[in-house]
Amino acid sequence: MNPNPKQNTKKSRFRLLHQYYSYTGFYRFVKNSIRKSIVPILILVISLWLVHEFVVDFNDLFATIISTYSPLSILAIFFTSETFLGLIPPEIFIAWAAKTSHPVIYLTVLAFLSYFGGILSYTMGKIISKIPRIYNYLEGKMSKHIKMIRKWGGFLIVVGALLPIPFSITSIAAGIIHYKFTNYLLFGLLRFVRFFLYALVIFNVF
Repeated sequence: MNPNPKQNTKKSRFRLLHQYYSYTGFYRFVKNSIRKSIVPILILVISLWLVHEFVVDFNDLFATIISTYSPLSILAIFFTSETFLGLIPPEIFIAWAAKTSHPVIYLTVLAFLSYFGGILSYTMGKIISKIPRIYNYLEGKMSKHIKMIRKWGGFLIVVGALLPIPFSITSIAAGIIHYKFTNYLLFGLLRFVRFFLYALVIFNVF
């Protein structure tokens, strides 16, 4: 029985992709990113636990925040952060969502806002690419991200969506090089996986 030529073609493509990502250092980059991300996550979790145990009760703190600030204000701050360089760690907002009266709803809203914040960052990248002065400046500042996304495309977006790498910066870089928008939208959906996984593993939301 002759092998299916379509299956052979798929295998050949996967083999070529595997060789390409091996030669260009993509797997090494992912490995290093995971290794680097584990330490900050552990430090954050341990720090939060120590502060909770010896400094301030987070239940009281988040209760105060919830009673003092409207959810809309907190969500607006988060959306701004996720759109402009991801300056505030999303884990803080996930912890806040875990203490609300409807954690799953707020967690879902956070994931959507992060996703749409990335889309705005991508759009900003496309706009920047048409403004020579700003483009030349950011190309120097973001040369590493631009170079990597040119080499690895969607796989770097996957890494940015899942790991503690500022998703906004990856999205801006994707926009600057005019990475295919439909593929960006597809890979960016993994942002939801990160939020729900972190909520499950770290904050026991579910």
